Amino acid sequence: MTEHRLTVRVYYEDTDLAGVVFYANYLRYYERGRSDALRELGVDQSALKAAGVVFVVRRIEVDYLAPARFEDLLEVATRVETLKGASATMLQEVRRDGRVLNRARVSVACMTLDGRPVRLPPEARAAMERLAG
Repeated sequence: MTEHRLTVRVYYEDTDLAGVVFYANYLRYYERGRSDALRELGVDQSALKAAGVVFVVRRIEVDYLAPARFEDLLEVATRVETLKGASATMLQEVRRDGRVLNRARVSVACMTLDGRPVRLPPEARAAMERLAG
């Protein structure tokens, strides 16, 4: 698997007064995509947290290309661009019928609960390598 895909329906609560997806809601879609990808690859983030390790978003760049609207059925695609010792950069897209509406590059870091960087756990690294391509 070099790309994970999650289907998301646009609800009324996701839209602004113009009837398009409110810009900040794309960040929620991307978070769901990353979390779902790791879950499907066998990474238990609750177990990692219990062991004192969490993922945090360090940086995100988003390009808004075309609007999504109420009732649209969207696909959130997630893949890994780069893996480092304690971080990863993920590329994500929101698509409708194959057309890219929104694109993001997300840098995530692996941290201890008190905010210090820590190397990616081996099982998380192995899972993320399956999304690299």
